Amino acid sequence: MDKHDIPSWLLSLEKEDVEFIKNFILNSGSLKDIARYYEVSYPTVRIRLDKLIEKIKVNESTENEEFIRFIKKLSIDDRISLEDAKLIIEKYKKEVQNK
Repeated sequence: MDKHDIPSWLLSLEKEDVEFIKNFILNSGSLKDIARYYEVSYPTVRIRLDKLIEKIKVNESTENEEFIRFIKKLSIDDRISLEDAKLIIEKYKKEVQNK
């Protein structure tokens, strides 16, 4: 998969979120198995999954904003690093949410 083909919602996630998704898939989507894997309770895993869902929804709702498109283009063009782009977009989203 080319860097340009990676969905923006995936790029907006932190490394530990992506690891969680990977483990979720490897455990066939079983929250009980994920709870055992992370050695936490089922409700803890459910809360984490709900937070992850919200992160993805927030990203989709702001995805078409001009500023975010601009930052993503800078990253795609290698004018700023992917990590810097994520930080800028995350900060922007927090500012928008707090208004």
